Amino acid sequence: MNNQNTFHPVISHETIKTSDWFLTMLITAIPIVGFIMLFVWAFGGGTNPCKANWAKASLLWVLIAIVLAVLLVLIFGVFVSSMVSDSKFS
Repeated sequence: MNNQNTFHPVISHETIKTSDWFLTMLITAIPIVGFIMLFVWAFGGGTNPCKANWAKASLLWVLIAIVLAVLLVLIFGVFVSSMVSDSKFS
């Protein structure tokens, strides 16, 4: 048997400070700029992996919110249109 020790390097990333998170959340609160920055942080190079994962998760939440909003608008639109069409011919 081969008894060689295998060395597995530990990859260490710099901890993101509270002030950096504060600035990150402030930037994402700006309507169009924040959305663009989520893509930059999620898929751009050189971003801390913790921030990149957070940005990807945030983009997933945005996608879920958009899908739910579209569904609610469609359901509400069908309901309103049926109410309007029923009241015209009554």
